[in-house]
This record gives sequence, C-alpha cells and structure tokens, in this order.
Amino acid sequence: MIISKTSCARMGLMGNPSDGFGGKTITTQIRDFSANTTLWESPHVQIVPHRVHDPFTFNSLDELYEIARQDGYYGGTRLIYASCTRFCQYCRKHDIALRDANFTIEYDTDIPRQVGLGGSSAIVVATLKALMQFYELSDQDIPKPLQPQIALSVETEELDIKAGLQDRVAQTYGGLVYMDFSPEEMEKRGYGIYRNLPAELLPPLYLGYIPHSTTTSGKAHNLVHYRYDSGDREVIDAMRRFAEFAEEGLEALEQEDIKRFGELMDRNFDLRREIYGDEVIGAENLEMIEIARSFGLPAKFTGSGGAITGVLFDEERVPEIADAFEERGYRFLQVTPAL
Repeated sequence: MIISKTSCARMGLMGNPSDGFGGKTITTQIRDFSANTTLWESPHVQIVPHRVHDPFTFNSLDELYEIARQDGYYGGTRLIYASCTRFCQYCRKHDIALRDANFTIEYDTDIPRQVGLGGSSAIVVATLKALMQFYELSDQDIPKPLQPQIALSVETEELDIKAGLQDRVAQTYGGLVYMDFSPEEMEKRGYGIYRNLPAELLPPLYLGYIPHSTTTSGKAHNLVHYRYDSGDREVIDAMRRFAEFAEEGLEALEQEDIKRFGELMDRNFDLRREIYGDEVIGAENLEMIEIARSFGLPAKFTGSGGAITGVLFDEERVPEIADAFEERGYRFLQVTPAL
C-alpha cells in the first residue's frame, strides 16, 4: 500500500499578522508550489532524507559551507520525525489504537523556503494526513479542527520554532479559508472558526518572492508580541484593525468588489509597515512592494516577509511585470488557487 499526500503552498490575503494576536485572516492555497509525502509499509519505521534538502554527502568542504549558509542545518527530515512523534503522542493520549504496521516515508517539496508560503507546515500537514490514512483514522478519530493544532505543536513544542495556526488551518482545510482566532472562540471551542469559501470568489492573483531568502520572522514578531502583551495601545489597535481588514475583505469578495479588495490589501501592508518599521520589513521586501505598486498592483505580504501578493488587475502585462522583478533579482508569476 503506497500513500501519497500533497499539501500546497499558501498565501495570506488579508488580516495577517493578526492571526498570532487573536485576529482574523483570509488565506488561500496555491497549486504552483507544494510539498508531498509518500509512505509505504515496511519492516521498520524509516525516514528517507531528501537528496537535496537533507544532504549528508558533499563534493567539497566549500560546498558544505555554502549549503549550510543558504539552507541551514536542518531540512525536512526533522519535520517528519517530529510529526510522527506528535501523531503517536496524540493517539496514546486519546486511547486511539493503531494497527500493528511499520512504514517508510519520504518527502519532496518545491515551495520556496523562508518566504512566508508555508513550506514547513506543508510538509508537516502532508505527513499527518498520510499517517492518518496509513493507520486508517478518520476525522472522527482526530477531529478536523484539532488537526491544525497538532500540526502547530510539531514545530512549536517539538522543535521550538515560532509559528501560528494560519498556515496549518489553510493546509488542513484546503482552498480558500476565512479564519477567526478571537480569544472568545478559542476558549469556548478549543479552536477558532474556520470557514471554507468558494474559490470562484477570488480575483486573479500574483506572487512575487525573494529566491534563496534567509529571512526569519521570530525577532520581529517577538518585539511586537512584547508590545502587545505590555498593553501597547498602538499595537493592540493595529491588530484589531488587521482583523477588520479580513472582515471587510470577505464582504468585498462576496460582493465581487475587487477594487475594494485590492485597496484593503494595500492598507493591510501599510499598517504593517507602520507597526513593524522599515528596518524590520527589509529593503528587499520594500523594493518588491514598490515594483508591484509601480504597475498599479496592490501589494502585501503573504506571510512574515520574503513574498508578496495582490490582485493582478492587468493579466496581459504579466511578462512586462515579471521582467521588472527579474531585473532586480526577484521572481514573479500569476498563481493558480487550489480548489
């Protein structure tokens, strides 16, 4: 029995970064990039390292150095290792009996790294879905609203990586999702309100991103979290406004008011820039925003930085816009939302 599960890259369209502060977001998966895990029964449990992302053989010490500087010391195997650990822990805690069978698992991914497209979470979610199918578990065994929390715990509790629920909800539910993480709902239900929306509501979208980005978001978010937890009124008001952008964005989509949706995307980024500051936002991110807006395109982060998205009002100009991005060392494409 061979099981293959795919999880697509995701783009935050509205409301982020309020998802980490009890806010609301609209997020979509895109089919242009994805992570895939393949699992089959075997005598022992084995995790197969990826030939590119988990190298342990190098042509030279210089090659080892360059790969370490570009990609860090950890690939996807630790994500799979930790996913298996959390899956087993959940089943033990909830007395879910698993059939007596072992497996070998491998993964592949083409999601650009560290640019806010949910690359790590895609590997985790695909792994958890494959494990559920292999052990013949359904959403009744592990309720769907809880699956993103298990996926999140893989990184936050097992690997001590700062992360939030948005990516995991989007990749668990698939397609276009509206999310409400308000504290009242989280406390009452143990999870937020997650609502799938018709993908047909989406206008044409683009993606611009920094190839080989080494951006990390922890430091920036830690500072804003500190201000938020300290009662900083500017940050608290900003997070409330981000959540309102998501509500207004949903209304704009449902009314097919794409112009308004694009304006809200711009306002979402502008407020983020105001709160985080240009030094944290980064020169490359600001340059991508500037290029997109020079062509009349709305522009905002897809996540924590490294990639931007917005409404693609003039699809015929894609080659011209892509050239402008390529000349500055960036990538640009029209994306295909996942259903």
